[in-house]
Amino acid sequence: MILITGGAGFIGSHTAVALLNAGYEIGILDNLSNSKYESIRRIKQLTEKECPFFEIDLLDYLALDRIFCENKIDSVIHFAGFKAVGESVSKPLEYYHNNITGTLNLCRIMREHNVKKLVFSSSATVYGLAKVVPVTEDMPISATNPYGSTKLMIENILNDLFVSDNDWSIALLRYFNPIGAHKSGILGENPNGIPNNLMPRICNVVNGKMDKLTIWGTDYATHDGTGVRDYIHVLDLADGHIAALNKCNKDKGIFTYNLGTGIGYSVFDLINTFARVNNVNIPYDVCPRRPGDVASLYADCSKAEKEMSWKAKLGLEDMCADSYKFVKKNPKGYEDSK
Repeated sequence: MILITGGAGFIGSHTAVALLNAGYEIGILDNLSNSKYESIRRIKQLTEKECPFFEIDLLDYLALDRIFCENKIDSVIHFAGFKAVGESVSKPLEYYHNNITGTLNLCRIMREHNVKKLVFSSSATVYGLAKVVPVTEDMPISATNPYGSTKLMIENILNDLFVSDNDWSIALLRYFNPIGAHKSGILGENPNGIPNNLMPRICNVVNGKMDKLTIWGTDYATHDGTGVRDYIHVLDLADGHIAALNKCNKDKGIFTYNLGTGIGYSVFDLINTFARVNNVNIPYDVCPRRPGDVASLYADCSKAEKEMSWKAKLGLEDMCADSYKFVKKNPKGYEDSK
């Protein structure tokens, strides 16, 4: 069994569907702190397959150990963690405790049960205020907020773990800006509370939940003055996790990969493409830059293509169309009827 921590969340749920459709046996672990049980139902609806769901927190060491005792787990894909950059600044202790202690618990129990294949959900935030683009995996890494610091620290912990025991196979996946949704419109991004990221905020505007979008800065040294980022379809990202799992099954070591499209899209590129593809209007206000935002950040993904035979296939139009399809089918998000 492949255990997916945080498997009820946005990326985790899409990865669960991809794995089940590919014939893998999985189990999903989630404490539902930033997700809904409805996503588990929808995973089963899309795949017509059953998989066990464990509603526990990684901070609950004994409950986590019980899962490993009672199930034959051979690898783990680790998504679980707090992930809001802004919130991490106001709640640093909670972020460090949850993300790092939870991962330490997971790794200790994996070691005790001789489970040594791990795919870790890292982030492009570890590149900090990158001065050169596209970014490659061997560039210096740093963090500009507590959330990014937790990802950086966990990467260091996992590197040290491999140094201590070369029997491990660990993939560190630094991905960029996941958007989109399942092609069916059944599964998508359903954040609790006010979303931080651009695409869910666009969706809230076209859905009538917000009056206007806020654009932070139009005076960057980019082709239209707005910040440029690497957006990747969540379905491509899910396939990237399967490729990383296959790499861990084949080779021992610790491997780091960027997962993105390798193309930089500006805020206006995303807004205009969404409006055109879906025939909607997106009103917005322009505000000054936010501190800490870089002008441009996008990936060099050639290493993932060379070593894992993985490459993003879906473009910005697909991302925008699929995001809107989910919003239209689910105007109130997931209805949690557990």
